[in-house]
Amino acid sequence: MDAPNSDPIPIPIDLFVSKKHEAHKNGDSCFVDSNGDTIYKVNRRSSSQSSSGNRVLRDAAGTPLISMHRDHKGSWQCYKGDGESKDLIFRVQRTKNTLTRTELEVFFVAENKEDSTPDLKVKGFPFQRACTIYKGNDIVAQ
Repeated sequence: MDAPNSDPIPIPIDLFVSKKHEAHKNGDSCFVDSNGDTIYKVNRRSSSQSSSGNRVLRDAAGTPLISMHRDHKGSWQCYKGDGESKDLIFRVQRTKNTLTRTELEVFFVAENKEDSTPDLKVKGFPFQRACTIYKGNDIVAQ
């Protein structure tokens, strides 16, 4: 008899974004859990490495996960790791930016994909410090 699938089920967690967390006093953003432990951090790349609009998402240990580069049109190109390999993972296009609402479209990169339909949409409310992520019409995160 086969054992039931023993893959762990992801447990949802709340993440809080802060630029003022005690561990990150230089203005970088960090994502902390409900215990205040850093889960992810976003650092600006130094001007000697690239332009000031670039960021690197790192895990709590400081390992680079995603390198984000803003292009001249205002969209973001996101690469695996520190961005040296130029393995494009996804791109993000801002579609709405007002004082009360921000909307983004996320396009995953695939070899044979030529569809201009976004894979994810992010709708946020800056003053409420909240956002919702959609895949099609389904909510996948809040």
